[in-house]
Amino acid sequence: MDVHEKLPDGATAADVAKAHEADLAKQGEYGVEYKRYWVDEQAGKVFCLVEAPDAETAARVHREAHGLVADHIYEVAEGS
Repeated sequence: MDVHEKLPDGATAADVAKAHEADLAKQGEYGVEYKRYWVDEQAGKVFCLVEAPDAETAARVHREAHGLVADHIYEVAEGS
């Protein structure tokens, strides 16, 4: 799970959707799968659920796709 603490000024949920589409277009090159994302537009935060070989590879997809690299990446396990 990655966390973007502060979106660029003026960024909207629609902008995040476009960035996510760019991730989807790039992810296959690196064995990464950006599965879902959540936006808190008021707080300017975004949370992305991603499966990747490692944190750096996940970050690389964001960096190359749109340049908005997460502030934090947490390795999480799915619960029931």
